[in-house]
Amino acid sequence: MKTKASTRLNLPMLGIILALAWPTMLEQLMQTAVQYIDTAMVGSLGTAATAAVGATTTVGWLIGSTISAFGVGFLSFIARAYGAGDKEAASRAVAQAVLVTLAAGIIFTILPLALSGMVPVWMQVDEAIRPLAAQYFFIIYAPMLPRTASIIFGTVLRAAGDTKTPMKVGILVNIINIVLNFVMIYPTRTVTLFGLSVPMFGCGWGVLGAAAASAVAFTIGGLYITVVLWKHPMISPKGQKFRPDMRILKPCMKTAIPNMFQRFGTSLGYVAFASMINSLGEISTAAHTIANTVESAFYIPGYGMQTAAATLAGNAYGAQDKQKMKDLASMFIPLEIFLMILSGGALFASAPALVGIFSEDPAVIALGSTVLRMVAVSEPFYGFSIIMEGMMQGVGNTKQPFFFNVLGMWGVRIVGTFLCTQVLTFGLVSAWACMIAHNLLICFLFFLCYLRGTWNPLHTPKSKN
Repeated sequence: MKTKASTRLNLPMLGIILALAWPTMLEQLMQTAVQYIDTAMVGSLGTAATAAVGATTTVGWLIGSTISAFGVGFLSFIARAYGAGDKEAASRAVAQAVLVTLAAGIIFTILPLALSGMVPVWMQVDEAIRPLAAQYFFIIYAPMLPRTASIIFGTVLRAAGDTKTPMKVGILVNIINIVLNFVMIYPTRTVTLFGLSVPMFGCGWGVLGAAAASAVAFTIGGLYITVVLWKHPMISPKGQKFRPDMRILKPCMKTAIPNMFQRFGTSLGYVAFASMINSLGEISTAAHTIANTVESAFYIPGYGMQTAAATLAGNAYGAQDKQKMKDLASMFIPLEIFLMILSGGALFASAPALVGIFSEDPAVIALGSTVLRMVAVSEPFYGFSIIMEGMMQGVGNTKQPFFFNVLGMWGVRIVGTFLCTQVLTFGLVSAWACMIAHNLLICFLFFLCYLRGTWNPLHTPKSKN
C-alpha cells in the first residue's frame, strides 16, 4: 500500500517537474540550434574562420558562468521564499538582483573590451587569425549589460516558477540572430526560393557579421526581459527600494560566492584546456570547437531538468518538507539518467553526420566524431551530477559542488591534458579522455554525497541504535 500511495503522490510531482523543465529545454534547444547555424555559416567561410570564432569561446564561458553564479544565489533565496510563502521577501530579492545586474554588467563590459586584444594571445591562437579573433571577441562582448540582464533576470523568473517567459525571450533573440546572420555574414547575392531567383541584400562582413548579429540580438533580448520582469504580475520589483539590503544580499552571496568561485575556477580551467588544444594546430582547434557545439545539444535534457530541480528543492526546503525533498530526488535522478542514456545513444550514432554539417574537411570530421563518441558513453554519469548539483543549488549548498568541480577540473582534466598534450604529445583524443575522467570523478563524489545524505539540509541521519 505504501508503494501505491507513493506512486499516486509522485505522479502529480512528475507533471510539475515536466511543466517546469520543458520550457527551459525548448529555450536551450533553440539556443543550440542557433549555435549550430552560426557555426555552420561561419564554417562555410573556411576552417580559419571557425578557429577564429572558437578560439575564444571558453573565455566567454568564463564571463557568462561567473555572472550566472549571481543568478544561482537569487534563485536559491527566491525559491525558498516562495516555498515558505513569503512573496514580499521574494520581491525584495528581485530589487537586489537589479542592482547586482547593473554592477556586474558594467564591470563585465569594461574588462572584456579592455582585454580583447590580449585574449587571443593568451589563448595561443595562431598568429594569422589573432586580429580577427580579437575583433570578434570585442564585438560580441560589447553588449554585456543587456546580456547580464538576460542571465540574471531569466534565473529570477525561473526561481518563481515562470520558465515560459525566459523561453519566449530566448526564442525571440534566436530568431533575430538567425535573420541578421543571413544579412550580415554574406555579401549581396541571389538566392533561389521555390524556383524563383530573389536578390538578397548582404553586408558581407563574414565572421564580424556573425558577431554583430549576436550583439544586436543579445541587446534586444536584455531590454525585452527587463521590461517583462518589471511588468511581471508575480515577481516585479516595482515599488521596492533600490538600495543595498544586506538581509537579502548576505544569504544570496553566501550561496553565490562559492558557486562563482566554482564557475570561475572551472571556466578558467576550460580556458587553459582550450589553450592547450589550440596549441595542437588548426585541425584540432576546429574539431574541438565543432565537437563542443555538437555536444551542447545533447546536454539539453540535463540542464533543463537541473533548473526544475533547483527550483523545487528550494521550495521544499523553504517549506521544511522532508518528504517532498526525498520524493524529488527519487523522481529526478532516474528520469535524468534515462534521458541522458537516450541522449548519449543518439550522439554516438549521429556523431559523423553532425560534425559533417560544420566542416567538409575529412580530418576534422574524423577527429570530431571520435571525441564525440567517447564522451557520449559518459553522458548518463554526467546527468546524475547535473541533477545533484541543481538540487544542492536550490537549497543553498554550493560549497561541496565547488570543491568537487574544481578538484575534477584542475586535479584531473588540466594536469592530465598537460601531461598528455604538452609532454607526451598524444593529441586531442587524449585531452577529451582527461575531460571524461574529470566528469566520472565528479559523478563519484556526488554519488557519495547522495548516499550520505549531506546534500539535503533536511536529512536526519539514521540512529546506530
